[in-house]
Amino acid sequence: MSHVDLQVNGYAGVDFNGDELSIEQVQQACRVMRSHQVDRCLGTVITDSMDAMCARIGRLADAIEQDEEVAKTVAGIHVEGPFLSPWDGYAGAHPKSEIRAANREDAQRLVDAGRGHVRLVTLAPEQDSAGKTTNWLSEQGIIVAAGHTNATLKDLDVAIDSGLTMFTHLGNACPSEVPRHDNIVQRVLSRASRLAISFIADGFHIPMMALGNYLKCVPEQNIIIVSDAISAAGLGPGTYALAGQNVHVDDDGAAWAECRTHFAGCATSVQSMTEKLRQELSVDEASIQAWTQTNPARLLDGK
Repeated sequence: MSHVDLQVNGYAGVDFNGDELSIEQVQQACRVMRSHQVDRCLGTVITDSMDAMCARIGRLADAIEQDEEVAKTVAGIHVEGPFLSPWDGYAGAHPKSEIRAANREDAQRLVDAGRGHVRLVTLAPEQDSAGKTTNWLSEQGIIVAAGHTNATLKDLDVAIDSGLTMFTHLGNACPSEVPRHDNIVQRVLSRASRLAISFIADGFHIPMMALGNYLKCVPEQNIIIVSDAISAAGLGPGTYALAGQNVHVDDDGAAWAECRTHFAGCATSVQSMTEKLRQELSVDEASIQAWTQTNPARLLDGK
């Protein structure tokens, strides 16, 4: 079964956020991803200075435009940040010093750097006044997702009315302790009929028991499984790079930031996640195909 992965920061020793990224490295990552049944993905660039983000987006665009093998696999670019929540827990692995409020000028710089290849932008709705940047991005044909956010219901509704269609890795990028009833997970689940919602199904980012509960709250057609893979994916335990920071993958396969207080991406392939879904949640093949192929492909292809 082939998969479509909307969030790949790197793979097989290759960091898509690396400042020395070469086309040959992207080719290598694509070859290994395809061997792990990922036919298409979005290369993800995370928060940094605007200059660094634009350069990294440009390098991925170069690889897509200059190599047919890459273009078949990397269907576009996912820009995750810098318009995120700066608060502890919500920022996750994104450097707070570079997080900023959404604005049209910066959004256009990021989109222009991708030369038509930016397909998805993740932002925090509370950082986008009146949904203006969300609306502009949506008008460009770009998928807009909420993520790394503590958006209120009003913030979410304004964003949805402005063109928001997705939420990025629900259950993560928030503090480990939140109000038990009114929290970002519950708010997003209450809007599950209006948003495609992605989940990282590695068993670390969300315990499988909790993931099973979340999945029951989301319409089948709105569930998307993403890997959030980093350069460690497919390699096993060790220390790996992610946008200038070191990430430690332990013997269990969990990818930790250097401070060991939160995860920083993921070292588990979508292929392995499907096995966890089958074995631990008894998910059937039709649902796995929908969540890892049909639903993300439909969003990506605008159908």
